[in-house]
Amino acid sequence: MNEATQPVAVKLTQDEAFARIRLLRSPNIGPVSYTMLLARFGSAAEALEALPDLGKRGGRQYRAIAKDKVEREVENVRAAGAKYLFHDQPDYPRLLGEIDSAPPILTWRGDLSLAAQPCVAMVGARNASAAAVKLARDFAKGLSEAGFTVVSGLARGIDGAAHEGSLPRTIGVIASGIDIAYPPQHEALQERIASEGLLLAEQPPGTEPRGSHFPSRNRIIAGLPSGTLVVEAAVKSGSLITARLAGEAGREVMAIPGSPLEARSHGCNHLIREGAVLVQSPADVTELLTGFDGSPRSTFREPVSQFDFEHAELAEAEPADIASLLTTAPVAVDELVRQSGQGAAAVQLALLELEIGGRLERHAAGRVSLSS
Repeated sequence: MNEATQPVAVKLTQDEAFARIRLLRSPNIGPVSYTMLLARFGSAAEALEALPDLGKRGGRQYRAIAKDKVEREVENVRAAGAKYLFHDQPDYPRLLGEIDSAPPILTWRGDLSLAAQPCVAMVGARNASAAAVKLARDFAKGLSEAGFTVVSGLARGIDGAAHEGSLPRTIGVIASGIDIAYPPQHEALQERIASEGLLLAEQPPGTEPRGSHFPSRNRIIAGLPSGTLVVEAAVKSGSLITARLAGEAGREVMAIPGSPLEARSHGCNHLIREGAVLVQSPADVTELLTGFDGSPRSTFREPVSQFDFEHAELAEAEPADIASLLTTAPVAVDELVRQSGQGAAAVQLALLELEIGGRLERHAAGRVSLSS
């Protein structure tokens, strides 16, 4: 979702808010399909009525989630002392709303105004060295004192140190429901963040964290701030995934260099070699992010699928015939548009029907494939 397609803030009725939650919790509906359904049908209530027909056209019988399950979710959110935040409400974080897969609905506890202030993400190794943990805590303290809200994922190691150093100017983004503490040893820290800072969750309450939830959480961590700082990380780590997502979103990517003899520094050194900005002090980060205008100095990013497409076009589009072009190997959507000879809206509508029918998977960088 780019600036040109940013939704206009609206006042939701209770019925439409409930319908939106039900729509997003229904099978095979993700952030992209949710956004397209609202664009095509104008409301979640209308979209819910259309789902069985769309699922049939996608090749499967379809049934939305039962209303009583959503009613229980709403009760559990209230019981946890949390609230819902919808993608087109005024308090929804502006930068997060600019990414293509922005979460349509979040639950939150704490001080939501922290998300409207200048933010920086800090991520790194769970099994971090003692020196890196202290460095992360000191950096976070310096950045918070400079007026930045520090965003991280409440994991062990660097994440925890970043939160501790920046409280109360910190945002914890979790991979579980808003009422689940993970990891267990951070239960007290998570509660403190919810009370003094801001705690955000995309998953419904009661959801235990699973492996697939962490990349989703990472895109929120990368999407909220104007830049992401990696303190210490191995080459194959979730921290580098967050850095890549930040680069794809056009944000600053920064890394603290480390010894080539320490495996936990190889990820940061790799990022710097690939174009991330080397930083050695909180002042370096502050200089890069103060007045950030969307033009990062970092060149660390991968090509992202690009195609001309306005969500309003979905209301009049007819689905393209593209199923024969798809396999279980991911392919960029713009390649499907190019090869099919159809308009982007028609291709997206066809993908939407396949997704609702359970036959499509979406991947990073705007790629799609048939479900394996």
